[in-house]
Amino acid sequence: MTGTSLFEGIGAAGRRELAARAVQRRFGAGEVLYTQGSPARGLFVILEGRVRVMRGTRGRPHLLHEEGPGGTLGEVPLFDGGGYPATAIARTETRCVVYTPQAIAAAMAADPKVGWAIARSLAGRVRGLVERLDRLAARHVTARVAAVVLARHRAAGGGGGGAAFTLDQTHQQLAEELGTVREVVVRGLRALRRRGVIASAGRGRYRVTDARGLEAAAGP
Repeated sequence: MTGTSLFEGIGAAGRRELAARAVQRRFGAGEVLYTQGSPARGLFVILEGRVRVMRGTRGRPHLLHEEGPGGTLGEVPLFDGGGYPATAIARTETRCVVYTPQAIAAAMAADPKVGWAIARSLAGRVRGLVERLDRLAARHVTARVAAVVLARHRAAGGGGGGAAFTLDQTHQQLAEELGTVREVVVRGLRALRRRGVIASAGRGRYRVTDARGLEAAAGP
């Protein structure tokens, strides 16, 4: 079992090495997969669930990225030999396949395409982080909050308004995603309500009352 489309295209020898050395792990919501600075245990490939990857500075964690089924975690230590550069926490119940560094080395020796597959995954992660930094630098926090609300509204099938939806995360988690603190997120949501573009629908739910106004608040 290779566990993901990550390794599609590799040869039979590489697949055999991966299948023979794969270890499945399960993590409950809120459980830590690994911590920042800890020795590398291997490459994690997510089969089910979602995992948030956080990096903390002065007790203030920031979300670097979130991965779902097919996503990978822990590539960096495979190549630089150091510890994990961030902490991974299961957002929901999660099932992973874990490959030890030795398992990956054996698979790469059997088929160099394994290494290229991991490199592509890592390159995509770097590209995503650069684009995320651009978005954070270009938008005021309220605009970032508006963009998230707009995305959740659209994901819930919203058009010009109508159905209530949730942010699908706590205010603290949203703050970590946006690179700020909880209090600023709360103020941003309050500002959007004052503008009349969203309204509270109770129990952590919201309803869009002015879709065009929300789009304008989110910016380009």
